[in-house]
Amino acid sequence: MSTTTADAPGASAPAAQPAFRPPNLALTTIGLALASFMQVLDITIANVSLPTIAGNLGASSNQATWVITSFAVSNAIALPLTGYMTRRFGERKLFVWATFAFVVASLLCGLASSMGFLVAARAIQGFVAGPMYPVTQALLISIYPPAKRGQAIALLAMVTVVAPICGPILGGWITDNYSWEWIFFINVPIGIFASLVVANQLRGRPEKLETPKMDYVGLFTLIIGVGALQTLLDLGNEEDWFESTKIVWLGITAVIGLAVFLIWELTEKDPIVNLRLFRHRNFAFGTIAMVLGYSAFFAVGLLIPLWLQRNLGYTPIWAGFATAPIGILPVLLTPLVGKYATRFDLRILASFAFMVMAFTSFLRSGFNLDVDFQHVSMVQLWMGLGVALFFMPVLTILLSDLEPHEIAAGSGLATFCRTLGGSFAASLTTWAWNQRSTLHHAQLTEHIPAHDPTMQQTVTALGGGDLQRGAMLLEQMIAQQATQIGFNEIFHLLGILFLVVIAFVWMAKPPFAAKVGGAAAGGH
Repeated sequence: MSTTTADAPGASAPAAQPAFRPPNLALTTIGLALASFMQVLDITIANVSLPTIAGNLGASSNQATWVITSFAVSNAIALPLTGYMTRRFGERKLFVWATFAFVVASLLCGLASSMGFLVAARAIQGFVAGPMYPVTQALLISIYPPAKRGQAIALLAMVTVVAPICGPILGGWITDNYSWEWIFFINVPIGIFASLVVANQLRGRPEKLETPKMDYVGLFTLIIGVGALQTLLDLGNEEDWFESTKIVWLGITAVIGLAVFLIWELTEKDPIVNLRLFRHRNFAFGTIAMVLGYSAFFAVGLLIPLWLQRNLGYTPIWAGFATAPIGILPVLLTPLVGKYATRFDLRILASFAFMVMAFTSFLRSGFNLDVDFQHVSMVQLWMGLGVALFFMPVLTILLSDLEPHEIAAGSGLATFCRTLGGSFAASLTTWAWNQRSTLHHAQLTEHIPAHDPTMQQTVTALGGGDLQRGAMLLEQMIAQQATQIGFNEIFHLLGILFLVVIAFVWMAKPPFAAKVGGAAAGGH
């Protein structure tokens, strides 16, 4: 393995180099944040537009789901490769080219004239998006002085929270008022601006480049294992899980592929994904806390809009407005959290965050079909307090005991685990909701004596004198109540999960800023 140092040919070691600062720190931060916002936004922006896209391209609704699945699968494969790519190409170059490639892929998505072309373009978009967020995190940490790195991490945490909330609202508004193609075209000016700004501002940033040998076995098993697992999670509910032969084969492929991948990567001298990062205590427990906390948070963000539309009859746009207040407090508190959080034990802040999120989940477990818009949005607003104090402390904890040159790889690996956790949460919570709703529907109907004359009179009166119409209305009422009971049970379970995460937070040990603070001028 040969090593060269870009832009600093005479440097003997990264630690000897002076700290690199871009000419305009604010402009660089805007460029990095915009790119990450764009990338995270695109995970959810197409969701509400799928029916329109399918209709315009002459495809079925099942085929349209591959617009989401193809992005998720290729993104999951690319994320753990971030460490290898930063070693090979450098963080600045990887960010600039990944962002520019994202622009090109977005343009292709908007120009797609068939579903197959759109799915292929989304797969490319998802792959090049993989390293963008982890590299952004590493770059922000390296260009900020140690005292202000908490603010940089808090800013990125805010992007992680706000972008998925804005996605469905913005996607629905663009689709209703313009055309679905513009949900992809809006990335073009944003991405070009971000890539040009960062390329110019970080020119001359010293980076340690390597030419590691390609771990073909690790790459192949990663693609097979993660690809099969992500596809299984995305299609599981649609295919009725393991009742489907397709899901069974995907499961077998995922188990074999990931088992070989784990064994190979842990024994390979120069693995393509450095799983040995989990030897760091804070990284290991911080990542577990991030995965569990984010999975529960993701489940909340998925279930609330579905429930509002299914049970309360909200339109997609109004469901988005009802859930949007969760982003208000993170936006307002980000500067304060970034500036003052490091003065406290970050485990205390994270614990408080999870307690708030647990409390709001328990509140939702008491919702009924008469709950109004104001009540739903206020609970969302208060959950935002927990979200504002969740991401920055946990991110700081999990990065705190990594060496400077491990930050990009660690961020990529943690983001991969977090993304996979979100996929598990999406599949399992919707499956559990359907299962519990079916169970409660059966239990409720058991208590209705169908042949009782008094019951028949009541049902006939319900239908305005029509027994059949009354029976249909009664069935709808039972289905709604069963769905509501299942919803309440899941939120009670999510509240418990948020409390469980606190235990993992306290398994991490201070200090939480020493090595991250020591990341020199980009010598990663």
